Parts: sequence; structure tokens; C-alpha cells
Amino acid sequence: MTKKLTDRERSTANGRVRSYVTQDRESGLHPSISKLHRRHHARAEDDSRKASEYARIERGHEA
Repeated sequence: MTKKLTDRERSTANGRVRSYVTQDRESGLHPSISKLHRRHHARAEDDSRKASEYARIERGHEA
């Protein structure tokens, strides 16, 4: 008995790869966003240090 026209196997690998590549490409950061993240932020060192000390104490770590 021969196979009918509808009994063919369909390869979905190309579609899966294409959608994965598209999703991977779109999930990356835009170069301008990367530059903004690398930019130096002017902040008071004392405020940052106090916040980190309070967070450390809150977590239960003592000096």
C-alpha cells in the first residue's frame, strides 16, 4: 500500500531555528543602552556606603 499525500513528515526544524534566532536577536541590548550602563554615575560615596551598611545589617551580617 502506498502512502497518501497527507502522510508526509513535515520538518519544523527550520521554523524553530528561525524563531529562536529572531527571539535571541531581539532580546539583546541596544548599543546605546550598553553605553548608558557603562557611563560613570556621580553619587555621594557616603550615601552609598551607608545604604550598603544598612542592607548588610538588615541581612543579619554583623562586622
